[in-house]
Amino acid sequence: MNTIVPPLITKNGQRVLEKRYLKRVNDRYETIDSMFRRVAKRVASAESLYSSGPETQIMEQDFFRAMAALEFLPNSPTLLNSDLDGQIASCFVLPVGDSIDEIFEAVKNTARVHQSCGGTGFSFSRIRPEGDVVHDQPGIAPGPVPFIQAFSLASNLVKQGGVRQGCNIGILNVDHPDILKFIAMKDDPEYLTNFCISVAITDKFLDALFTGGDYDLINPRTGQIQGYLNAQFVFDKITNQSWKTGDPGLIFIDRINRDQPTPILGKIEAVTSCAEQVLLPFECCHLGSINLAKMLKNSTDGTLVIDYPKIARTARLGIRFLDDCIDINNYPLPQIEEATKRTRKIGLSVMGYADMLVMLEIPYDSDLALETANKIMRLIDDEAHIASQELAQKRGVFPAYSGSKYDRPNGQRLRNASCTMIAPTGSLSLIAGCNNGIEPFFSMVFVRNILDGEHLLEVNPYFETYARENGFFSEDLLYRLVQGENLRDVPGIPEAAKRIFVTTNQVKPEWHVRTQGVFQKNIDGAIAKMINVPASTTPQEIGEIFLMAYREGVKGVTAYRDTSRKIQSLCNDENGCDLVRDYMRKL
Repeated sequence: MNTIVPPLITKNGQRVLEKRYLKRVNDRYETIDSMFRRVAKRVASAESLYSSGPETQIMEQDFFRAMAALEFLPNSPTLLNSDLDGQIASCFVLPVGDSIDEIFEAVKNTARVHQSCGGTGFSFSRIRPEGDVVHDQPGIAPGPVPFIQAFSLASNLVKQGGVRQGCNIGILNVDHPDILKFIAMKDDPEYLTNFCISVAITDKFLDALFTGGDYDLINPRTGQIQGYLNAQFVFDKITNQSWKTGDPGLIFIDRINRDQPTPILGKIEAVTSCAEQVLLPFECCHLGSINLAKMLKNSTDGTLVIDYPKIARTARLGIRFLDDCIDINNYPLPQIEEATKRTRKIGLSVMGYADMLVMLEIPYDSDLALETANKIMRLIDDEAHIASQELAQKRGVFPAYSGSKYDRPNGQRLRNASCTMIAPTGSLSLIAGCNNGIEPFFSMVFVRNILDGEHLLEVNPYFETYARENGFFSEDLLYRLVQGENLRDVPGIPEAAKRIFVTTNQVKPEWHVRTQGVFQKNIDGAIAKMINVPASTTPQEIGEIFLMAYREGVKGVTAYRDTSRKIQSLCNDENGCDLVRDYMRKL
Protein backbone atom coordinates (compact mmCIF):
# COMPACT_ATOMS: atom_id res chain seq x y z
CA MET A 1 0.00 0.00 0.00
CA ASN A 2 1.05 3.56 -0.62
CA THR A 3 1.56 5.51 2.58
CA ILE A 4 -1.15 8.02 3.38
CA VAL A 5 -0.52 10.77 5.90
CA PRO A 6 -2.69 10.00 8.95
CA PRO A 7 -5.82 12.15 9.03
CA LEU A 8 -6.05 15.31 11.08
CA ILE A 9 -7.99 14.16 14.13
CA THR A 10 -9.17 16.75 16.64
CA LYS A 11 -7.84 16.62 20.19
CA ASN A 12 -11.21 15.39 21.43
CA GLY A 13 -11.32 12.79 18.67
CA GLN A 14 -7.84 11.61 19.63
CA ARG A 15 -8.94 11.35 23.25
CA VAL A 16 -11.92 9.18 22.35
CA LEU A 17 -9.77 6.98 20.13
CA GLU A 18 -7.26 6.40 22.90
CA LYS A 19 -9.92 5.60 25.48
CA ARG A 20 -12.06 3.33 23.30
CA TYR A 21 -10.61 2.26 20.00
CA LEU A 22 -6.83 2.16 19.67
CA LYS A 23 -5.21 -1.12 20.65
CA ARG A 24 -2.44 -1.02 23.25
CA VAL A 25 0.71 -2.98 22.50
CA ASN A 26 3.57 -2.90 25.03
CA ASP A 27 2.02 0.12 26.77
CA ARG A 28 1.83 2.04 23.50
CA TYR A 29 -1.25 2.87 21.47
CA GLU A 30 -1.43 1.73 17.91
CA THR A 31 -1.48 4.63 15.45
CA ILE A 32 -4.68 5.81 13.80
CA ASP A 33 -3.16 4.71 10.52
CA SER A 34 -2.65 1.21 11.94
CA MET A 35 -6.23 1.05 13.19
CA PHE A 36 -7.63 1.82 9.76
CA ARG A 37 -5.22 -0.65 8.15
CA ARG A 38 -6.29 -3.53 10.39
CA VAL A 39 -9.96 -2.73 9.71
CA ALA A 40 -9.41 -2.58 5.95
CA LYS A 41 -7.44 -5.83 5.96
CA ARG A 42 -10.02 -7.73 8.01
CA VAL A 43 -13.04 -6.55 6.02
CA ALA A 44 -11.42 -6.96 2.60
CA SER A 45 -10.54 -10.56 3.44
CA ALA A 46 -14.17 -11.38 2.55
CA GLU A 47 -13.36 -10.62 -1.09
CA SER A 48 -11.44 -13.90 -1.34
CA LEU A 49 -14.71 -15.78 -0.83
CA TYR A 50 -15.89 -14.60 -4.24
CA SER A 51 -12.74 -14.11 -6.30
CA SER A 52 -9.21 -15.47 -6.56
CA GLY A 53 -8.05 -12.32 -8.37
CA PRO A 54 -6.57 -9.08 -7.03
CA GLU A 55 -9.87 -7.78 -5.59
CA THR A 56 -8.81 -8.40 -2.00
CA GLN A 57 -5.76 -6.14 -2.28
CA ILE A 58 -7.62 -3.54 -4.34
CA MET A 59 -10.54 -3.29 -1.93
CA GLU A 60 -8.23 -3.27 1.08
CA GLN A 61 -6.54 -0.21 -0.38
CA ASP A 62 -9.85 1.47 -1.25
CA PHE A 63 -11.35 0.78 2.17
CA PHE A 64 -8.25 2.13 3.89
CA ARG A 65 -8.17 5.31 1.80
CA ALA A 66 -11.83 6.11 2.50
CA MET A 67 -11.39 5.68 6.25
CA ALA A 68 -8.03 7.46 6.43
CA ALA A 69 -9.55 10.44 4.62
CA LEU A 70 -12.48 10.34 7.09
CA GLU A 71 -14.87 10.10 4.15
CA PHE A 72 -16.45 6.87 5.37
CA LEU A 73 -16.33 5.21 8.77
CA PRO A 74 -17.86 1.91 9.91
CA ASN A 75 -19.68 1.44 13.20
CA SER A 76 -17.73 1.37 16.46
CA PRO A 77 -17.51 -2.44 16.86
CA THR A 78 -15.78 -2.67 13.48
CA LEU A 79 -13.12 -0.18 14.58
CA LEU A 80 -12.78 -1.88 17.95
CA ASN A 81 -12.85 -5.54 17.00
CA SER A 82 -11.39 -5.86 13.51
CA ASP A 83 -8.63 -8.18 14.54
CA LEU A 84 -8.62 -11.92 13.94
CA ASP A 85 -12.06 -12.94 15.18
CA GLY A 86 -13.89 -9.97 16.69
CA GLN A 87 -17.62 -9.26 16.52
CA ILE A 88 -18.18 -6.19 14.32
CA ALA A 89 -21.95 -5.55 14.10
CA SER A 90 -23.42 -2.78 16.23
CA CYS A 91 -27.14 -3.34 16.55
CA PHE A 92 -29.25 -6.41 17.25
CA VAL A 93 -32.89 -7.29 17.82
CA LEU A 94 -33.54 -10.18 20.21
CA PRO A 95 -36.91 -11.90 20.66
CA VAL A 96 -38.49 -12.13 24.12
CA GLY A 97 -41.08 -14.86 24.66
CA ASP A 98 -43.70 -15.28 27.36
CA SER A 99 -42.40 -18.22 29.40
CA ILE A 100 -39.80 -17.95 32.15
CA ASP A 101 -37.42 -20.07 30.09
CA GLU A 102 -37.85 -17.83 27.03
CA ILE A 103 -37.48 -14.61 29.02
CA PHE A 104 -34.26 -15.62 30.75
CA GLU A 105 -32.86 -17.19 27.60
CA ALA A 106 -33.27 -13.72 26.11
CA VAL A 107 -31.50 -12.21 29.14
CA LYS A 108 -28.59 -14.62 28.58
CA ASN A 109 -28.51 -13.73 24.89
CA THR A 110 -28.48 -10.05 25.82
CA ALA A 111 -25.37 -10.56 27.94
CA ARG A 112 -23.63 -12.34 25.07
CA VAL A 113 -24.47 -9.61 22.59
CA HIS A 114 -23.31 -6.83 24.91
CA GLN A 115 -20.14 -8.71 25.76
CA SER A 116 -19.42 -8.75 22.03
CA CYS A 117 -19.90 -4.96 21.75
CA GLY A 118 -23.48 -4.88 20.46
CA GLY A 119 -26.57 -2.93 21.46
CA THR A 120 -30.02 -4.49 21.63
CA GLY A 121 -33.65 -3.82 20.81
CA PHE A 122 -36.52 -5.79 22.32
CA SER A 123 -40.28 -6.02 22.14
CA PHE A 124 -41.77 -7.11 25.45
CA SER A 125 -45.24 -7.33 23.94
CA ARG A 126 -45.45 -11.13 24.04
CA ILE A 127 -45.26 -11.22 27.85
CA ARG A 128 -48.63 -11.74 29.53
CA PRO A 129 -49.96 -8.81 31.58
CA GLU A 130 -49.70 -8.25 35.31
CA GLY A 131 -52.14 -10.38 37.29
CA ASP A 132 -52.67 -12.89 34.51
CA VAL A 133 -52.85 -16.65 34.92
CA VAL A 134 -49.67 -18.71 35.43
CA HIS A 135 -50.07 -22.51 35.53
CA ASP A 136 -53.82 -22.12 36.11
CA GLN A 137 -53.18 -19.83 39.09
CA PRO A 138 -54.73 -16.36 38.58
CA GLY A 139 -53.15 -13.11 39.71
CA ILE A 140 -49.55 -14.32 39.68
CA ALA A 141 -47.97 -12.92 36.48
CA PRO A 142 -45.80 -9.84 37.15
CA GLY A 143 -46.24 -8.44 33.63
CA PRO A 144 -43.49 -7.19 31.31
CA VAL A 145 -42.35 -4.09 33.23
CA PRO A 146 -40.57 -5.86 36.14
CA PHE A 147 -38.80 -8.23 33.73
CA ILE A 148 -37.23 -5.31 31.86
CA GLN A 149 -35.12 -4.65 34.96
CA ALA A 150 -33.46 -8.05 34.48
CA PHE A 151 -32.38 -7.07 30.97
CA SER A 152 -31.07 -3.75 32.25
CA LEU A 153 -29.03 -5.42 34.98
CA ALA A 154 -27.56 -7.94 32.55
CA SER A 155 -26.32 -5.25 30.19
CA ASN A 156 -25.06 -3.13 33.10
CA LEU A 157 -22.94 -5.98 34.38
CA VAL A 158 -21.56 -6.80 30.93
CA LYS A 159 -20.26 -3.63 29.29
CA GLN A 160 -20.25 -3.45 25.50
CA GLY A 161 -16.98 -5.17 24.66
CA GLY A 162 -15.72 -4.21 28.12
CA VAL A 163 -15.60 -0.59 26.95
CA ARG A 164 -18.92 1.14 27.60
CA GLN A 165 -22.33 0.58 29.14
CA GLY A 166 -24.72 -1.30 26.90
CA CYS A 167 -27.42 0.51 24.96
CA ASN A 168 -30.95 -0.88 24.77
CA ILE A 169 -34.44 -0.01 23.65
CA GLY A 170 -37.57 -1.61 25.05
CA ILE A 171 -40.84 -1.56 23.13
CA LEU A 172 -44.39 -2.38 24.14
CA ASN A 173 -47.44 -2.43 21.89
CA VAL A 174 -49.93 0.30 22.68
CA ASP A 175 -52.67 -2.35 22.92
CA HIS A 176 -50.90 -4.33 25.67
CA PRO A 177 -52.93 -4.29 28.92
CA ASP A 178 -49.89 -3.00 30.87
CA ILE A 179 -49.27 -0.05 28.56
CA LEU A 180 -49.87 2.62 31.24
CA LYS A 181 -47.34 1.02 33.59
CA PHE A 182 -44.84 0.87 30.72
CA ILE A 183 -45.33 4.53 29.79
CA ALA A 184 -44.60 5.61 33.37
CA MET A 185 -41.78 3.16 34.09
CA LYS A 186 -38.99 5.74 33.64
CA ASP A 187 -40.62 8.38 35.80
CA ASP A 188 -37.53 8.11 38.03
CA PRO A 189 -34.63 9.38 35.87
CA GLU A 190 -32.19 7.12 37.73
CA TYR A 191 -34.17 4.00 36.79
CA LEU A 192 -33.08 2.01 33.73
CA THR A 193 -30.43 4.50 32.64
CA ASN A 194 -29.26 2.10 29.93
CA PHE A 195 -32.72 1.69 28.39
CA CYS A 196 -34.73 3.93 26.11
CA ILE A 197 -38.36 3.00 25.72
CA SER A 198 -40.85 3.45 22.89
CA VAL A 199 -44.51 2.65 22.42
CA ALA A 200 -45.43 0.68 19.29
CA ILE A 201 -48.33 2.66 17.84
CA THR A 202 -50.87 0.80 15.69
CA ASP A 203 -53.21 2.05 12.98
CA LYS A 204 -56.20 1.09 15.13
CA PHE A 205 -54.91 3.28 17.95
CA LEU A 206 -54.42 6.21 15.57
CA ASP A 207 -57.92 5.76 14.14
CA ALA A 208 -59.32 5.93 17.68
CA LEU A 209 -57.12 8.93 18.49
CA PHE A 210 -58.27 10.89 15.44
CA THR A 211 -61.95 10.16 16.15
CA GLY A 212 -61.80 10.64 19.92
CA GLY A 213 -62.68 7.02 20.59
CA ASP A 214 -61.54 4.02 22.58
CA TYR A 215 -59.38 1.13 21.44
CA ASP A 216 -59.09 -2.49 22.55
CA LEU A 217 -56.42 -3.93 24.84
CA ILE A 218 -55.29 -7.41 23.80
CA ASN A 219 -53.95 -10.10 26.13
CA PRO A 220 -50.94 -11.51 24.24
CA ARG A 221 -51.31 -14.91 25.93
CA THR A 222 -54.84 -15.47 24.62
CA GLY A 223 -55.13 -13.01 21.76
CA GLN A 224 -58.45 -11.93 23.29
CA ILE A 225 -59.73 -8.47 24.18
CA GLN A 226 -59.08 -7.72 27.85
CA GLY A 227 -60.42 -4.20 28.12
CA TYR A 228 -60.21 -0.84 26.44
CA LEU A 229 -58.77 2.62 26.95
CA ASN A 230 -59.48 6.03 25.50
CA ALA A 231 -56.84 6.77 22.87
CA GLN A 232 -56.57 10.47 23.71
CA PHE A 233 -56.08 9.62 27.39
CA VAL A 234 -53.21 7.25 26.56
CA PHE A 235 -51.68 9.68 24.07
CA ASP A 236 -51.72 12.41 26.72
CA LYS A 237 -49.97 10.05 29.15
CA ILE A 238 -47.27 9.43 26.52
CA THR A 239 -46.73 13.09 25.71
CA ASN A 240 -46.68 14.17 29.36
CA GLN A 241 -44.10 11.53 30.23
CA SER A 242 -42.00 12.39 27.18
CA TRP A 243 -42.15 16.06 28.21
CA LYS A 244 -41.00 15.13 31.70
CA THR A 245 -38.19 12.64 30.97
CA GLY A 246 -37.64 12.25 27.20
CA ASP A 247 -39.21 8.77 27.31
CA PRO A 248 -41.13 7.16 25.74
CA GLY A 249 -40.77 7.75 22.04
CA LEU A 250 -43.06 6.29 19.40
CA ILE A 251 -42.57 3.75 16.63
CA PHE A 252 -45.29 3.34 14.02
CA ILE A 253 -45.27 -0.42 13.93
CA ASP A 254 -47.93 -1.02 11.26
CA ARG A 255 -46.20 1.42 8.90
CA ILE A 256 -42.92 -0.39 9.55
CA ASN A 257 -44.44 -3.76 8.69
CA ARG A 258 -46.12 -2.46 5.53
CA ASP A 259 -42.71 -1.31 4.34
CA GLN A 260 -40.58 -4.25 5.47
CA PRO A 261 -38.85 -6.14 2.63
CA THR A 262 -39.44 -9.75 3.73
CA PRO A 263 -42.96 -10.12 5.19
CA ILE A 264 -42.85 -13.84 4.40
CA LEU A 265 -40.36 -14.24 7.28
CA GLY A 266 -42.70 -12.76 9.88
CA LYS A 267 -43.53 -9.42 11.44
CA ILE A 268 -41.16 -6.75 12.70
CA GLU A 269 -41.61 -6.36 16.46
CA ALA A 270 -38.80 -4.02 17.43
CA VAL A 271 -36.20 -1.56 16.24
CA THR A 272 -32.52 -1.36 17.12
CA SER A 273 -31.25 0.40 20.23
CA CYS A 274 -31.10 3.89 18.68
CA ALA A 275 -34.20 3.28 16.51
CA GLU A 276 -32.15 3.55 13.30
CA GLN A 277 -32.95 0.14 11.82
CA VAL A 278 -35.93 -2.21 11.76
CA LEU A 279 -34.98 -5.87 12.10
CA LEU A 280 -36.61 -9.25 12.48
CA PRO A 281 -35.91 -11.30 15.62
CA PHE A 282 -32.24 -12.35 15.87
CA GLU A 283 -31.14 -10.11 12.99
CA CYS A 284 -28.20 -7.75 13.39
CA CYS A 285 -26.98 -4.95 11.18
CA HIS A 286 -23.57 -3.66 10.11
CA LEU A 287 -23.51 0.12 9.80
CA GLY A 288 -21.27 2.66 8.13
CA SER A 289 -21.54 6.39 7.50
CA ILE A 290 -20.55 8.79 4.75
CA ASN A 291 -19.07 12.02 6.13
CA LEU A 292 -20.90 14.73 4.18
CA ALA A 293 -18.43 17.32 5.45
CA LYS A 294 -15.87 15.66 3.15
CA MET A 295 -18.18 15.63 0.12
CA LEU A 296 -17.52 19.20 -1.07
CA LYS A 297 -15.20 20.66 -3.69
CA ASN A 298 -14.17 24.06 -5.00
CA SER A 299 -16.04 25.24 -8.08
CA THR A 300 -14.42 27.20 -10.89
CA ASP A 301 -15.18 30.47 -9.10
CA GLY A 302 -13.66 29.22 -5.85
CA THR A 303 -16.90 28.64 -3.95
CA LEU A 304 -17.68 25.32 -2.30
CA VAL A 305 -20.17 23.03 -4.01
CA ILE A 306 -21.38 19.49 -3.38
CA ASP A 307 -19.27 16.82 -5.06
CA TYR A 308 -22.05 14.50 -6.23
CA PRO A 309 -19.76 12.07 -8.12
CA LYS A 310 -17.70 11.63 -4.95
CA ILE A 311 -20.86 10.92 -2.94
CA ALA A 312 -21.87 8.29 -5.49
CA ARG A 313 -18.45 6.61 -5.38
CA THR A 314 -18.38 6.61 -1.60
CA ALA A 315 -21.90 5.17 -1.37
CA ARG A 316 -20.97 2.27 -3.64
CA LEU A 317 -17.78 1.61 -1.70
CA GLY A 318 -19.72 1.70 1.56
CA ILE A 319 -22.18 -0.93 0.37
CA ARG A 320 -19.37 -3.27 -0.64
CA PHE A 321 -17.61 -2.71 2.69
CA LEU A 322 -20.76 -3.50 4.68
CA ASP A 323 -21.65 -6.55 2.62
CA ASP A 324 -18.14 -7.88 3.24
CA CYS A 325 -18.65 -7.32 6.98
CA ILE A 326 -21.52 -9.80 6.99
CA ASP A 327 -19.25 -12.57 5.74
CA ILE A 328 -16.32 -12.07 8.10
CA ASN A 329 -18.17 -11.28 11.32
CA ASN A 330 -17.86 -13.57 14.32
CA TYR A 331 -21.48 -13.63 15.46
CA PRO A 332 -22.30 -13.98 19.18
CA LEU A 333 -25.08 -16.54 18.56
CA PRO A 334 -25.71 -19.04 15.73
CA GLN A 335 -29.31 -17.83 15.43
CA ILE A 336 -28.03 -14.31 14.79
CA GLU A 337 -25.67 -15.47 12.05
CA GLU A 338 -28.44 -17.46 10.38
CA ALA A 339 -31.01 -14.64 10.51
CA THR A 340 -28.54 -11.96 9.39
CA LYS A 341 -27.19 -13.91 6.43
CA ARG A 342 -30.74 -14.78 5.36
CA THR A 343 -31.58 -11.14 4.54
CA ARG A 344 -28.10 -9.52 4.55
CA LYS A 345 -29.49 -6.19 5.77
CA ILE A 346 -26.93 -3.40 6.02
CA GLY A 347 -27.14 0.25 6.98
CA LEU A 348 -25.40 2.94 4.95
CA SER A 349 -25.86 6.27 6.73
CA VAL A 350 -24.56 9.83 6.73
CA MET A 351 -23.01 12.18 9.27
CA GLY A 352 -21.79 15.76 9.05
CA TYR A 353 -25.01 17.04 7.47
CA ALA A 354 -24.94 20.22 9.58
CA ASP A 355 -21.26 20.75 8.71
CA MET A 356 -22.03 20.55 5.01
CA LEU A 357 -24.83 23.09 5.33
CA VAL A 358 -22.66 25.56 7.26
CA MET A 359 -19.84 25.31 4.73
CA LEU A 360 -22.37 25.96 1.96
CA GLU A 361 -23.87 28.81 4.06
CA ILE A 362 -27.30 27.16 3.99
CA PRO A 363 -29.39 27.55 7.17
CA TYR A 364 -30.51 24.21 8.63
CA ASP A 365 -34.09 25.45 8.93
CA SER A 366 -34.65 26.44 5.31
CA ASP A 367 -36.33 25.06 2.21
CA LEU A 368 -32.94 25.04 0.49
CA ALA A 369 -31.61 22.72 3.20
CA LEU A 370 -34.53 20.34 2.66
CA GLU A 371 -33.96 20.38 -1.11
CA THR A 372 -30.28 19.66 -0.53
CA ALA A 373 -31.04 16.81 1.87
CA ASN A 374 -33.51 15.28 -0.57
CA LYS A 375 -31.07 15.40 -3.48
CA ILE A 376 -28.15 13.99 -1.48
CA MET A 377 -30.03 11.15 0.20
CA ARG A 378 -31.86 10.17 -2.97
CA LEU A 379 -28.50 9.87 -4.73
CA ILE A 380 -27.01 7.82 -1.89
CA ASP A 381 -30.03 5.51 -1.79
CA ASP A 382 -30.02 5.06 -5.58
CA GLU A 383 -26.30 4.33 -5.70
CA ALA A 384 -26.57 1.98 -2.73
CA HIS A 385 -29.20 -0.11 -4.49
CA ILE A 386 -27.25 -0.10 -7.75
CA ALA A 387 -24.18 -1.33 -5.87
CA SER A 388 -26.25 -4.01 -4.15
CA GLN A 389 -27.60 -5.16 -7.52
CA GLU A 390 -24.08 -5.36 -8.91
CA LEU A 391 -23.00 -7.45 -5.94
CA ALA A 392 -26.02 -9.71 -6.46
CA GLN A 393 -24.90 -10.37 -10.03
CA LYS A 394 -21.53 -11.60 -8.74
CA ARG A 395 -22.42 -13.08 -5.36
CA GLY A 396 -26.13 -13.87 -5.57
CA VAL A 397 -29.26 -12.26 -4.15
CA PHE A 398 -29.95 -12.46 -0.42
CA PRO A 399 -31.21 -15.98 0.43
CA ALA A 400 -34.70 -14.81 1.47
CA TYR A 401 -35.22 -13.01 -1.85
CA SER A 402 -37.97 -15.39 -2.96
CA GLY A 403 -41.24 -14.01 -1.64
CA SER A 404 -39.72 -10.65 -0.72
CA LYS A 405 -41.15 -7.35 -1.92
CA TYR A 406 -38.46 -7.28 -4.62
CA ASP A 407 -39.50 -10.68 -6.01
CA ARG A 408 -41.78 -9.41 -8.76
CA PRO A 409 -41.56 -8.67 -12.48
CA ASN A 410 -38.88 -6.01 -13.02
CA GLY A 411 -38.08 -6.03 -9.30
CA GLN A 412 -34.58 -5.19 -8.13
CA ARG A 413 -32.37 -8.24 -7.66
CA LEU A 414 -30.49 -7.17 -4.56
CA ARG A 415 -27.71 -8.61 -2.46
CA ASN A 416 -29.13 -6.85 0.61
CA ALA A 417 -32.77 -6.69 1.72
CA SER A 418 -32.14 -3.23 3.21
CA CYS A 419 -29.32 -0.85 2.31
CA THR A 420 -29.82 2.59 3.83
CA MET A 421 -30.80 4.21 7.15
CA ILE A 422 -29.68 7.08 9.38
CA ALA A 423 -27.49 6.19 12.37
CA PRO A 424 -26.75 8.42 15.39
CA THR A 425 -22.93 8.31 14.83
CA GLY A 426 -22.17 9.77 18.26
CA SER A 427 -18.62 8.46 18.67
CA LEU A 428 -17.89 8.21 14.94
CA SER A 429 -18.63 11.89 14.40
CA LEU A 430 -16.16 12.74 17.18
CA ILE A 431 -13.48 10.76 15.37
CA ALA A 432 -14.40 12.30 12.02
CA GLY A 433 -14.51 15.81 13.45
CA CYS A 434 -18.06 16.46 12.28
CA ASN A 435 -21.55 16.75 13.74
CA ASN A 436 -23.50 13.59 14.43
CA GLY A 437 -25.97 12.13 11.95
CA ILE A 438 -28.45 14.60 10.47
CA GLU A 439 -28.74 16.68 13.65
CA PRO A 440 -28.22 20.44 13.75
CA PHE A 441 -25.34 21.66 15.89
CA PHE A 442 -26.11 21.49 19.61
CA SER A 443 -24.27 24.75 20.28
CA MET A 444 -21.29 26.65 18.95
CA VAL A 445 -19.55 26.10 22.31
CA PHE A 446 -20.55 23.36 24.74
CA VAL A 447 -19.32 20.70 27.15
CA ARG A 448 -19.40 17.04 26.14
CA ASN A 449 -19.70 14.59 29.05
CA ILE A 450 -18.10 11.30 28.08
CA LEU A 451 -15.88 8.45 29.17
CA ASP A 452 -16.32 7.87 32.88
CA GLY A 453 -17.28 11.44 33.69
CA GLU A 454 -14.62 13.22 31.63
CA HIS A 455 -15.63 16.65 30.30
CA LEU A 456 -14.48 17.90 26.91
CA LEU A 457 -14.96 21.42 25.56
CA GLU A 458 -16.25 21.57 21.99
CA VAL A 459 -15.78 24.78 20.01
CA ASN A 460 -17.32 24.60 16.56
CA PRO A 461 -14.35 24.92 14.17
CA TYR A 462 -16.36 26.54 11.38
CA PHE A 463 -17.77 29.10 13.79
CA GLU A 464 -14.34 29.86 15.27
CA THR A 465 -12.83 30.37 11.81
CA TYR A 466 -15.75 32.57 10.72
CA ALA A 467 -15.60 34.60 13.94
CA ARG A 468 -11.86 35.17 13.61
CA GLU A 469 -12.14 36.17 9.95
CA ASN A 470 -14.95 38.60 10.75
CA GLY A 471 -13.34 40.07 13.86
CA PHE A 472 -15.73 39.02 16.62
CA PHE A 473 -13.93 36.03 18.17
CA SER A 474 -13.14 36.57 21.85
CA GLU A 475 -12.84 34.79 25.17
CA ASP A 476 -15.95 36.63 26.36
CA LEU A 477 -17.90 35.25 23.39
CA LEU A 478 -16.94 31.70 24.34
CA TYR A 479 -17.91 32.34 27.98
CA ARG A 480 -21.34 33.56 26.90
CA LEU A 481 -21.99 30.65 24.57
CA VAL A 482 -20.73 27.88 26.86
CA GLN A 483 -23.17 29.10 29.53
CA GLY A 484 -26.06 28.78 27.09
CA GLU A 485 -26.56 32.32 25.83
CA ASN A 486 -28.25 32.41 22.44
CA LEU A 487 -25.87 33.54 19.69
CA ARG A 488 -28.64 35.76 18.35
CA ASP A 489 -28.69 37.67 21.66
CA VAL A 490 -24.93 38.33 21.82
CA PRO A 491 -24.06 41.94 20.88
CA GLY A 492 -21.88 42.50 17.83
CA ILE A 493 -22.65 39.28 15.97
CA PRO A 494 -23.24 39.81 12.22
CA GLU A 495 -26.73 38.95 11.01
CA ALA A 496 -25.30 36.49 8.47
CA ALA A 497 -23.60 34.54 11.26
CA LYS A 498 -26.83 34.40 13.26
CA ARG A 499 -28.64 32.91 10.29
CA ILE A 500 -25.98 30.39 9.23
CA PHE A 501 -24.88 29.09 12.64
CA VAL A 502 -28.23 27.72 13.76
CA THR A 503 -28.31 25.49 16.84
CA THR A 504 -30.73 22.77 17.80
CA ASN A 505 -32.90 24.79 20.18
CA GLN A 506 -33.16 27.60 17.64
CA VAL A 507 -34.56 25.19 15.07
CA LYS A 508 -38.33 25.09 15.44
CA PRO A 509 -39.74 21.59 15.94
CA GLU A 510 -41.45 21.52 12.56
CA TRP A 511 -38.07 21.93 10.84
CA HIS A 512 -36.64 19.05 12.84
CA VAL A 513 -39.59 16.90 11.79
CA ARG A 514 -39.58 18.03 8.16
CA THR A 515 -35.86 17.25 7.94
CA GLN A 516 -36.45 13.77 9.33
CA GLY A 517 -39.33 13.29 6.89
CA VAL A 518 -37.19 14.20 3.87
CA PHE A 519 -34.49 11.72 4.82
CA GLN A 520 -37.10 9.03 5.61
CA LYS A 521 -38.48 9.22 2.07
CA ASN A 522 -35.06 8.27 0.70
CA ILE A 523 -33.99 5.33 2.87
CA ASP A 524 -34.94 1.71 3.53
CA GLY A 525 -34.69 1.66 7.30
CA ALA A 526 -35.42 4.17 10.03
CA ILE A 527 -33.75 7.23 11.54
CA ALA A 528 -31.93 7.90 14.78
CA LYS A 529 -32.84 11.52 15.40
CA MET A 530 -33.83 13.50 18.43
CA ILE A 531 -36.40 16.26 18.10
CA ASN A 532 -34.72 18.63 20.54
CA VAL A 533 -37.02 21.30 21.93
CA PRO A 534 -36.54 24.18 24.40
CA ALA A 535 -37.28 23.79 28.10
CA SER A 536 -40.36 26.00 27.65
CA THR A 537 -42.06 23.46 25.35
CA THR A 538 -45.42 22.17 26.66
CA PRO A 539 -46.70 18.57 26.71
CA GLN A 540 -49.35 19.57 24.18
CA GLU A 541 -46.62 20.77 21.82
CA ILE A 542 -44.82 17.43 22.24
CA GLY A 543 -48.04 15.75 21.11
CA GLU A 544 -48.25 18.02 18.07
CA ILE A 545 -44.67 17.08 17.18
CA PHE A 546 -45.49 13.36 17.39
CA LEU A 547 -48.54 13.73 15.13
CA MET A 548 -46.64 15.87 12.64
CA ALA A 549 -43.95 13.18 12.51
CA TYR A 550 -46.59 10.58 11.69
CA ARG A 551 -47.96 12.77 8.89
CA GLU A 552 -44.43 13.24 7.53
CA GLY A 553 -44.16 9.47 7.06
CA VAL A 554 -41.41 8.70 9.56
CA LYS A 555 -41.13 5.28 11.20
CA GLY A 556 -40.36 6.52 14.68
CA VAL A 557 -40.02 9.73 16.65
CA THR A 558 -38.46 10.81 19.94
CA ALA A 559 -38.54 14.27 21.49
CA TYR A 560 -36.27 15.65 24.17
CA ARG A 561 -37.04 18.81 26.12
CA ASP A 562 -33.89 20.62 27.19
CA THR A 563 -32.99 20.15 30.89
CA SER A 564 -35.61 17.41 31.42
CA ARG A 565 -32.75 15.19 32.64
CA LYS A 566 -30.18 16.15 35.26
CA ILE A 567 -27.30 14.64 33.29
CA GLN A 568 -26.99 15.32 29.56
CA SER A 569 -24.22 14.13 27.28
CA LEU A 570 -24.10 17.61 25.72
CA CYS A 571 -24.73 20.67 27.83
CA ASN A 572 -24.23 24.39 28.32
CA ASP A 573 -23.38 25.43 31.87
CA GLU A 574 -21.15 27.76 33.86
CA ASN A 575 -18.80 24.89 34.71
CA GLY A 576 -17.57 25.14 31.13
CA CYS A 577 -15.89 28.48 31.86
CA ASP A 578 -12.81 26.77 33.30
CA LEU A 579 -12.57 24.69 30.13
CA VAL A 580 -12.83 27.87 28.04
CA ARG A 581 -9.93 29.43 29.97
CA ASP A 582 -7.81 26.34 29.34
CA TYR A 583 -8.80 26.39 25.67
CA MET A 584 -7.81 30.04 25.21
CA ARG A 585 -4.47 29.56 26.99
CA LYS A 586 -3.55 26.78 24.57
CA LEU A 587 -4.32 28.78 21.42
